[in-house]
Amino acid sequence: MLRAIFPATFLISACALGYEILLMRVLSIVQWQHFAYMIISLALLGYGASGTFIALARPWLEKHFATAFSLCAMSASLSMMLCFIVGQRVPFNAPEVVWDPQQFLYLAAIYLIFIVPFFFAATCIGLAFSCLRSEINRIYFLDLVGAAAGAALVVAGMFVVSPQTALRLLTFAAMLAAIAASLASPQRLQLVTVQLLAMIAMVFAVPSGWLEFQPSPYKPLSQTMQIVDTRVVDRRSSTLGQLTVVESPTVPFRHAPGLSLNSPYTPPDQLALFTDGGTMSTLTRFDGDCASAAWLGDTVAAIPFEVLEAPRTLVLGAGGGTDVLLALCQGAASIDVVEADARVIDLVSRRFGEFTGHLYEHSRVRVHTAESRSFVARSQTRYDLIQLSGFGTPASVGSGTGALNENYIYTLEALQEYLSHLAPGGILAVTGSINLPPRASLKLLGMAAEALRRSGVDDPGQRVVMIRNWNTATLMVRNGNFSVSDIESIRTFLRQRSFDAVWHPGIQRSDANRYNRLDEPWLHDGARALLGNGAGDFIKRYKFHIGPATDDSPYFSHFFQWRAFDEVMSLRARGGAGLVEWGYLILLGTLVQALVAGAVLILLPLSMQRPTETGGHRRQMGSYFFLLGLAFMFIEIAFIQKFILFLGHPVFAVAVVLSGFLVFAGIGSACARRMVQFATTLGRSPVDLAVAGIVIVTVLYLFALPRLFDQLMVLSPLATVVVSLLLIAPLAFFMGMPLPLGLAQTARLAPSFIPWAWGLNGFASVTSAALATLLAIELGFTVVILLALALYVAAALCSRFDTQPSPQGTDSA
Repeated sequence: MLRAIFPATFLISACALGYEILLMRVLSIVQWQHFAYMIISLALLGYGASGTFIALARPWLEKHFATAFSLCAMSASLSMMLCFIVGQRVPFNAPEVVWDPQQFLYLAAIYLIFIVPFFFAATCIGLAFSCLRSEINRIYFLDLVGAAAGAALVVAGMFVVSPQTALRLLTFAAMLAAIAASLASPQRLQLVTVQLLAMIAMVFAVPSGWLEFQPSPYKPLSQTMQIVDTRVVDRRSSTLGQLTVVESPTVPFRHAPGLSLNSPYTPPDQLALFTDGGTMSTLTRFDGDCASAAWLGDTVAAIPFEVLEAPRTLVLGAGGGTDVLLALCQGAASIDVVEADARVIDLVSRRFGEFTGHLYEHSRVRVHTAESRSFVARSQTRYDLIQLSGFGTPASVGSGTGALNENYIYTLEALQEYLSHLAPGGILAVTGSINLPPRASLKLLGMAAEALRRSGVDDPGQRVVMIRNWNTATLMVRNGNFSVSDIESIRTFLRQRSFDAVWHPGIQRSDANRYNRLDEPWLHDGARALLGNGAGDFIKRYKFHIGPATDDSPYFSHFFQWRAFDEVMSLRARGGAGLVEWGYLILLGTLVQALVAGAVLILLPLSMQRPTETGGHRRQMGSYFFLLGLAFMFIEIAFIQKFILFLGHPVFAVAVVLSGFLVFAGIGSACARRMVQFATTLGRSPVDLAVAGIVIVTVLYLFALPRLFDQLMVLSPLATVVVSLLLIAPLAFFMGMPLPLGLAQTARLAPSFIPWAWGLNGFASVTSAALATLLAIELGFTVVILLALALYVAAALCSRFDTQPSPQGTDSA
């Protein structure tokens, strides 16, 4: 009957990683940015704490193995749902961390609550390893394959069912694992009865309302729903995000960013489209007559059509279609529309097709379901106009939410790619919100100037125009200089609509800041500095980080500077809370709580079981496993973030990269014995050879991956997943060897140190998820990966521990 443990192990491992992916999706909806680093950290803490628990309670657990496995699987199932319900009711509001330190306690509560399911799931797997030693290879295989299957099924399943339904399916699968394990227990009848009753209770006794999301009251959708008579008319959820369409008949939406105050036109009825309750776009009523869209001609985004006549247009990230409607009614000859989410296209074309005038079915419009970067990379067309919208949106920059979000649409390499697809005289136009003090607009302009310099343009100021009203700016970057007649047309457009010039060739300081007045023409002064020879010095001296976002550090909305921290925090009580990047503060808080929780739940209990026969090399042995934990997670986190560009979405990247590392590291671990044999024939250390493999493959990837991604982004989504796994395989294979090699050596020399080895490795892994993200934001992915390689080399040096005591005697751990 012990064979029943095998499917139980597969199921519980699948549920654990599936639950991990699901939590990332849920926290994106309930809170703001994706919390991948925090979810990975708390999952690892659950696994580390379970190892400590097994080490301390091994005699009882091994004696009642099947029963303990079954009870832990049942506890994992019940806690998945219970923690989901309880975790949402913790009164944590991310923006409040700026002025309310108590929010960090709520964050810690969420962290500890969601550890529980992972603790029970990991205890099941750890028990199988401990008690079925003769079947350890099969258990390891089922664990890894189950985890990969769980991630894949949850990612695919959320395209079909809601996150709440996915949660119910995961809890049922975990309960099936418990029932399977019960068949191997002497108390099988009692256990199965209780578990079946628990399963029935989860179906009938848990109201659907308990599983409904409780989003932050600071999210735009939450605030919008406070308006009288506002109602949700459509809601769709998938791995890409939760889309919510909202109607407000009593207080109609009039979302018209950049509209001139001089405009005689009133925008027509609109529906609001929210993604994960945060980013908002609109679906605008259109009857096919462009007279009803005349108001769009009075927005700052219309400026390219004053310079270009009947341009071949590419609209990237079209959303609800406002930019498409603008291009259509301003005379674009043709419009290629790129939108990554097919559900958005369906909303515009079908569900609300009558409302939008079937905009996406117009004869001049061609719609493409694709990620913006990959579409541009594979396109052979040269466009007269490429349009983007959304930089510096209030939902991200103004609230500090976007600082931790990777955004490969607004990087230096992305701008270079866009510019290379412009026809002679073509224009790249980017529209977004202005934030004060100026940050996003200056950062974008500086990146455009640097992109032009890298393409060989000596005077980028001749190819750049930026205009604004009181809250919105449009940047134009041209493939060629703006002519005198172009500048005259632009000035006429500005004068008629009371818009201000931030920069155009020949501008004087007195020309800026005329209509929508600031205390000083800060934007113009910044533009002049960034377009001149002193751009580097200006960026270094500026109080906010406005250096270019790159594919190596794709955090466009990260403006935090440590040197301005005290000044910004001092302004909180005087309306300056919006200047504080609270996403950054949450990352720091997560790092601190990971350190504390790891010490309390892993290291402190282990201190009750002191190793005895370490031969005076306890510190060296401990350093080896600690360094491995840091190094492994640094590379894994960096590769997750790097592969977002290739795979197109954070959740896809997490699922594919985690699954790839699990499976291929497991294969590498299984091949560790052969590495020992091979190393023996060479007279070398097997750890040295494994680390050499890691270093060689990683250094090769640092040079090759950017080029490979550029070439292979044209592939289909399924093909990109396959290629990603193939790329991960050799690196993960070598990374799977150092830990089992070290454990085998420890088992020979100091068996009592094995719990400490697991604990130190787990503690390092728990803290490194947040630490790697922090370092990536500050220094870039390349530096994080190079640090990981240095840690691996240091671990290899520490691997030379033996049974002889050191001259100094016994070290303390």
